[in-house]
Amino acid sequence: MFGGACALALAVATWVVSYVQDLPIRDPDGVVVPAYIQIPAILGLAWLLDVLPRAIGRSRTDWSGFRDRFAEVVQERWNRRHTVFALTGLATWYVSYAAFRNLKSYVPFVNEHIWDERLERIDHALWFGNDPANVLHSIFGTSWAAEFFSFIYVSWIVLVPVSIAIALIFTRAPAAGSWYVTAISLCWGLGAVGYFSLPTLGPAYSYPADFTDLKRTYTEQLVDNLLRDRMLVVPGVPPFGGPGGDPHGTNVLQTIAAFPSLHVGIMVTISLFLTLIVAPKAARIVSWTYLGLTIVATIYFGWHFSLDALGGFVLGALAVYLAALGTGNHVNGIPKLIERGTRKDFDGDEDQLSEDASRLA
Repeated sequence: MFGGACALALAVATWVVSYVQDLPIRDPDGVVVPAYIQIPAILGLAWLLDVLPRAIGRSRTDWSGFRDRFAEVVQERWNRRHTVFALTGLATWYVSYAAFRNLKSYVPFVNEHIWDERLERIDHALWFGNDPANVLHSIFGTSWAAEFFSFIYVSWIVLVPVSIAIALIFTRAPAAGSWYVTAISLCWGLGAVGYFSLPTLGPAYSYPADFTDLKRTYTEQLVDNLLRDRMLVVPGVPPFGGPGGDPHGTNVLQTIAAFPSLHVGIMVTISLFLTLIVAPKAARIVSWTYLGLTIVATIYFGWHFSLDALGGFVLGALAVYLAALGTGNHVNGIPKLIERGTRKDFDGDEDQLSEDASRLA
């Protein structure tokens, strides 16, 4: 319920800004694959991955009974309650995401001020007079490290939808799933507030000369692509916009905004969430390590100022806390997973404190 309210609030905010500023509402990924094809395809694939291996495992060598085993698994894994839970959770996530992407695109039309110069001065003060990206280039170099950090940065893009699928489709822990999806939705919302309050481009766009020595990677190509999109959408002079920029003349959205870092914020959310539900130790170690590498990658490529990473930390922690309160996963205001019902059908009436996140498996 709380997650749905967050998604609705973001959708309403998108409509209001769109109406007031006379800006179009776009499908964020519609240029590649429309959402009405993409979402059902992802859902269908995830459903098959959840059901098919189990049906095959039960059939073993008796393939004559495969159809019965398949139906049996579907009945066990996808009863009405879990189907509704998964569909509403996915809807909450996607509405929040689509609204966030549109709101992010509207920022230059609502607040034209750019804070990059101020954030650069703060960064230099925090790094004792040095530029953080240049420091990282000196430490790690600009060749193999560029390839490695590019992989870290780009893999995050895949991580978020995969984690949503795990939380909603492959597990049978509704309290944990709703807490996590709500936290991610709040990340989108809080991120949008930050973008409108403190518009920034990021060092890669405001100080591009600092990154010309980096080896050409997919991330560098992504930097160029996002600038091209902004020039198509926002009228102005590069990198603030393009001479022929027109939001009504293109189907793309501009997605350049640095403060706070959503890459960092969502990884903080994931890491804190796994820690609070006492997930397996290996998962917690990997998530916190990946968070550290993500912070380095975003600064290394100039996506963010180091202050953006600090803002992402606050955003991610706040999202986890507010989502815990909103979904009832707390004890006297202290976040804690409270599993309702049973893993089998979610029908229990008693609230039970979770002792182990192995129930997520």
